[in-house]
Amino acid sequence: MSKDKNFLYYRAYAVYIGFVLIMLLVLYQTASLQWQGRSSLFEESDEVIPVRIVKRYPRMGEILDENMVPLVSSVTFYDIHMDPTVVKQEIFDEKVSELAAGLSRIYPEKTAREYENQIRSARANGSRYLSVKNKVTNEQRKRLRALPIFELGRMEGGIIDTDETILRKKPNGVLLDRTLGYYKSKEEAGEELKVGIEGAFINYLRGVEGEEIEQKFSTGWKKIGQIVKEAVEGADIITSFDKDIQEVAHSELERQLKEMDANHGCVILMDVKTGFVKAIANLTKQKDGSFAEQYNYAVGELETPGSTFKLASIMAGLEDEKFKITDKVKAFGRYNFAGGKKMEDSNHGIGYGEITIQKAFEKSSNVIAQITNKAYRSEPDRFIKRLEQFGLTEALGVDIAGEPTPVIPKPGATGWSALSIPWMSIGYELRTTPLQTLAFYNAVANNGTLVRPQFVKEIRRSGQIIKKFSPVILKSKICSDQTLKIVQNCLEGVMKNGTGKELKGVEFEIAGKTGTAKLVSDKGTFEEEKKSSYQASFVGYFPTDKPMYSCIVVISRPRKEYYGARVSGTVFAAIANKVYANTLKYHKAINETTPLSYNLPQVKSGNKRDITALLKMLKVNYQLNYEGEWLTADTLAKKVQLDRKKINKNLVPNVIGMTAKDAVYLLENRGLIVKLIGYGKVTSQSLNAGIPFGKGQLIKIELKQ
Repeated sequence: MSKDKNFLYYRAYAVYIGFVLIMLLVLYQTASLQWQGRSSLFEESDEVIPVRIVKRYPRMGEILDENMVPLVSSVTFYDIHMDPTVVKQEIFDEKVSELAAGLSRIYPEKTAREYENQIRSARANGSRYLSVKNKVTNEQRKRLRALPIFELGRMEGGIIDTDETILRKKPNGVLLDRTLGYYKSKEEAGEELKVGIEGAFINYLRGVEGEEIEQKFSTGWKKIGQIVKEAVEGADIITSFDKDIQEVAHSELERQLKEMDANHGCVILMDVKTGFVKAIANLTKQKDGSFAEQYNYAVGELETPGSTFKLASIMAGLEDEKFKITDKVKAFGRYNFAGGKKMEDSNHGIGYGEITIQKAFEKSSNVIAQITNKAYRSEPDRFIKRLEQFGLTEALGVDIAGEPTPVIPKPGATGWSALSIPWMSIGYELRTTPLQTLAFYNAVANNGTLVRPQFVKEIRRSGQIIKKFSPVILKSKICSDQTLKIVQNCLEGVMKNGTGKELKGVEFEIAGKTGTAKLVSDKGTFEEEKKSSYQASFVGYFPTDKPMYSCIVVISRPRKEYYGARVSGTVFAAIANKVYANTLKYHKAINETTPLSYNLPQVKSGNKRDITALLKMLKVNYQLNYEGEWLTADTLAKKVQLDRKKINKNLVPNVIGMTAKDAVYLLENRGLIVKLIGYGKVTSQSLNAGIPFGKGQLIKIELKQ
């Protein structure tokens, strides 16, 4: 028994040791294979393609107007390449000719045979990065992806379309160019540049960077479509601008700058209650005589406001009970001040005789300098405190960069003298921006509430609102209700009895103030006496009974005329008329005062597609008697009859009875320049229908309801 047990014992040990030896051998072989594999890898490292992780930049958000019309967009272009080595042989042989034919259809600069030879040669040489086409649009990219072989995708079809270039585009050209602005990184420009809305909201617009993998090819590092971390797309900025109103503001300002042969100018239109800016234009004359948005004068230029500042002087005196608006003054044309300094009246020293202070304001008489000086020469600090109360001494704090603080002299400061109060009272010895002047007038229209001008209403990402901007009240009341009522009447009086009486609206009243300021040189002295050394402005609001919009127009260095009403006021009136015509709340509903009619509607002449679509939508019976583009309508036998409206391409068309939209389209398509008068349907045209015309010829069309 003992011997048997010992035998079994040794036998077990032998088996155990055998297993251990086998395991050690396996481990050795495994380690050896791994080491050999690694050595092989290193030996063949020239065939291994290195990879790296790089930033993946998201698409920047858009900047849109309040009606969601794009003002700044990101346009993406793609570089298309092909890796023909990944395509299976049978698929390649069967469909490469079809792929080449498709490429030739999209990009005909090469024949199908040339494309096919190029692809076959690349495959034979083992090329993994054959260039197909650079800088293609997304629409072209989609067409390429649908081609034979490419439709199989990156891994089986070989299409590489991940190299992209994103460019910022402004589809409306120079419209709002300076206010929309731009952003440049430190790497691009040497320093970080944040200009306008894009610069102010760049952190929202550019989104959050992701990560993706690049491989190194013989032609350099290339993206291969493998995403490590998804990027977050940029948010969209919804501005307060209305593109249609903006176009009117821009075109009217440009027209007047050309007409007056002026150097530069700006326009701002703002919602009275909220402070949201509806339109802002800044134009500068170029060397070739054209005008471009070169600098944001509206926000960034400090300039002498001139007579528009007289409103603040009158308000201060009324608030401090220094005088009454009905007090009479002697406006005899020339006024004497300390040190023998003289000031001529606004009508070249002729004067206005004995008039009330209200009449002096309406006529923009410089007797206001004498009145203000008498009231505040012994207590100038009190006058400055009133300007502070009105919000005229501090910047508004708008979102976009570049707004300076108003330059308002104070007693004790360098340059302050006995002449400071009278000269300041009529808008000299101080400087403000057009936007700051407008905000002050807007507060008067807004029953004394000073609101901050704003350019952005919302920020959205993927259609969801992530931030909403509400009106910002800077001062709840800049003056007493009694003073407000008086100066509001004065501003209305300017338009009825004073310097603005030549300006008329359509069916609403305007309140405002003209301004003509002599420009001051860098040395602090008035420039040489000539028309181009003046600045003309007009600022006000409309309609006067329930103010909705405030507006300022400033035109600098006009060479033909320099009075505020005739130079800047006409632009103001044109913009006001356009806003009025396009704002439904100004117009009564057609059935508001008369009972509903069950008769057939009156149908204006116009485009066939528009007329028939509208009649179908309203379920009105009609009979189409002509298949052409332009139709005229009549009502017979309980049915609207649509017949041919004869239009000759070489003769002035008859647009009477048409809407403004159809009439302008028809006339401008023939090269005529159209001027609209009124609103509704066309009732008359200055060029008779049926006569020859020349391109660029002006035609006036009058519209009535």
